[in-house]
Amino acid sequence: MKRLSVLILIWALSFAACAALVAFSIVYLDVPTALHFWKAARLLSPLGQALGAAVLLSVESTVILYVVLARLVRGYISVFGKTLAVACVASMCAYAINDHVLKIFFGFPSPTEVFRGARHGFNFWTGSDHGSFPSGHMVLAGAFAGVFMRLYKSSIWPLSALLLLAAVLLLVGDWHFLSDIIAGAYLGISAGILGGEGWAAHTARSNEREGPIR
Repeated sequence: MKRLSVLILIWALSFAACAALVAFSIVYLDVPTALHFWKAARLLSPLGQALGAAVLLSVESTVILYVVLARLVRGYISVFGKTLAVACVASMCAYAINDHVLKIFFGFPSPTEVFRGARHGFNFWTGSDHGSFPSGHMVLAGAFAGVFMRLYKSSIWPLSALLLLAAVLLLVGDWHFLSDIIAGAYLGISAGILGGEGWAAHTARSNEREGPIR
């Protein structure tokens, strides 16, 4: 119980820090940063198509299908395979909630829309799944990484470096404002860690009752 209270406190403090960073970015950094990279963004447009959300979701779906088939054929799944499946499920669920609930709620226009005359800011309950805040790509990647960060402590720094690289590409490519990326990373990693924590608790209870599950 004490550990849970500490975790909730840490999450609350990190949420406050994230909210402050997002607010500061919206007011002072978003538009100047996007304008700075506006010309360079055209060079990265092919990358946006190759690594679009549809492509990444298809890859995760394929991974989940492979793990299920492996379980049916071989009769078991490795610990890493289970973690991989949990990470894909957490990533897809977080992405769905973000795109179909949060983006609609916040109604934040993308950099392209802002440069065409849209107001840079929140337009509550008027958004769509094509909105900008939070970044769907960062939610997708952050949730996947968060599961591994929770279950494999040695993966924290390598995955953090990859997430930072993804954030830089999203920013330089003008697909998202800095505030979108910060919020998306926080939401995704939080969802991933929650998913990893739930899986760890499930595994521990199963091991206590029946021995190691297959």
